[in-house]
Amino acid sequence: MGENAATGDQRFDPAAVGRRAAQRRTQLGLSEGTLATRAGMSPHYMRQVLGQGPDFDRGGFLRIAAALGLTYHELLEGRRDMPPGQTGPAPRPVLARLSEGQCWDRLGTHGVGRIALPVHPGPVVLPVNYAVDAHSIVYRAQPGAVTAPDTGTEVSFQVDWLDDRTSQGWTVLITGTAEHVDDADAVRRLADRHAVEPWVGENRTVWMRVRPHTVTGRRITTM
Repeated sequence: MGENAATGDQRFDPAAVGRRAAQRRTQLGLSEGTLATRAGMSPHYMRQVLGQGPDFDRGGFLRIAAALGLTYHELLEGRRDMPPGQTGPAPRPVLARLSEGQCWDRLGTHGVGRIALPVHPGPVVLPVNYAVDAHSIVYRAQPGAVTAPDTGTEVSFQVDWLDDRTSQGWTVLITGTAEHVDDADAVRRLADRHAVEPWVGENRTVWMRVRPHTVTGRRITTM
């Protein structure tokens, strides 16, 4: 089959589309027959459409996508907003420890991480926009928010990165204590030095700092 006009220079991959449809069908709890009925075709013909692509029957392909709750391009190419880790492991993967220096190097100057907090009835993990300041983590929170716990609260903070194309990545975990930055001069210095703008917007006037007790990391690579 030649190149599909809807995907530019990307070739249609029937195995990937079939796998994507089967995974989505399982997620929705649909049998093959139920999906075919919703798409207005027989199971045999549905397999033909999925196996030969939209050039074979574009209308049928669109009906299958709609029955799966997907757009045309999501069925053809995959959703772009899925969490990482959709692919399998790389050949001969190796799990290696990162030194503390390597951990800080991967954290960079700023980014998005997750902070784990001990609240009732159970711990929560929330994303925050962070910056690295003198080998500690700082972020902004709203007064009284879960992400602004009392000074001295034991917390964990994690940042990771995954590459689905190569099935490689790394993770850094910091355990330590949270504290409010109350000194006016320190607050001004942080505001001047770090452009920490929470993606969720709103007025987050409290600066929080996580002082590390331990800094550990792992990376997945190949031999």
